[in-house]
Amino acid sequence: MLQGARQVGKTYIIKEFGKNEYKQTLYLNFEEDRLLNSFFTQNLSPESIVKSLEIYMDTRIIPQDTLIIMDEIQVSGGALNSLKYFHEKFPEYNIIAAGSLLGIVLMSETTFPVGQVNLVEMFPLSFLEFIEALEFDSYASLIRNLNYEAGILQPFHEKLVELLKLYYIIGGMPEAVTTYINTSQLETVRRRQHEILKTYTYDFAKHANAIDIPRLNLVWESIPKYLGKENKKFVFSKLKEGARGRDYEYSLVWLKAAGLIYFSYNVNKPQFPLKHYKESAFKVYYHDTGLLGAASNLPPKVLLEQNKLFIEFNGALVENFAAQELRVLGAEELYYWTNRQGKAEVDFLFESYPGIFPLEVKAGINLKSKSLQSYNDKYNPNLLIRSSLQNLKRDDKSLNIPLYALSQLNNFMS
Repeated sequence: MLQGARQVGKTYIIKEFGKNEYKQTLYLNFEEDRLLNSFFTQNLSPESIVKSLEIYMDTRIIPQDTLIIMDEIQVSGGALNSLKYFHEKFPEYNIIAAGSLLGIVLMSETTFPVGQVNLVEMFPLSFLEFIEALEFDSYASLIRNLNYEAGILQPFHEKLVELLKLYYIIGGMPEAVTTYINTSQLETVRRRQHEILKTYTYDFAKHANAIDIPRLNLVWESIPKYLGKENKKFVFSKLKEGARGRDYEYSLVWLKAAGLIYFSYNVNKPQFPLKHYKESAFKVYYHDTGLLGAASNLPPKVLLEQNKLFIEFNGALVENFAAQELRVLGAEELYYWTNRQGKAEVDFLFESYPGIFPLEVKAGINLKSKSLQSYNDKYNPNLLIRSSLQNLKRDDKSLNIPLYALSQLNNFMS
């Protein structure tokens, strides 16, 4: 079962997988063809379902040779429940299910076949995937082969910084990336991003309860405002006058379940496991940095203004980018550290056995950080990690990783 926000490319990738790996695919879209649901309402016997589908789709379903794709499966509770019986009685049938708002359904679906479905999460293109899409494969190879003893030659480093700027504007949504490849026009990309943002608000109106729609819109539109502040903590009372957390908490849960946002929780005691030490304070990030820039109405022309893009908007794009890369690396939840006095804050904590490492994200090339030093004085970790526009640099216990190489964080830790 493939989860992920709308328009991250789920349908495309599972169709390509089916085309390349199977003799044939049977594509079922429960949102486009509402009649399909009728085959999953009265009888959930896999044998009966397969026979009905063969007649309806006028095709033969051959175990192992046919990939059955159930797209937008959240529309059909019966299809969702049938996966249990396929797993138990006919595991020889190969099925991929996908859904843009699957997480919303799973919040309330009590008969979900827990333990009988492999859940896979799909994200927008990472920076590495982005530069490969732009056919800079050799630069992607440079990043993958990077080791902490040697940086990247300066001309290549500068080119990767330029590509990173481009990624901040375009992001990783496949439609935005394809638009740039086809047109090379950032303004055209921006228009496409605004169209994607509109489809998300249409989903609010279509799939959320009427009472929640205004709250969802308010929370969604307020996230860039919070990220643009020096203190990026999400505060319910600042949404509007008289706003209370209990009235808007569900909106955040809905957006997270839809794959549109990531939470980062405050931790003031960095110990394993971090989730046991998270506190009530948290930050919220967009699932795509390019969409964050579009929602914030940052003009693409800022890309041409040297390094202004990295410091504009209080470094929000840089921090959001880091959150996005960490999620792709497998971090199920994100965490940051503040001291009790609230005067020191480290952007992220990175769990990598045998330790928890602080990760400070810098918008420019200045590597000084009072917060990181404060963390070091208190906890004395084996390694202090910064990520900035500087080239790779190891200095005693401090390691600076170029922002464009954050994807290699696990490799550096090992």
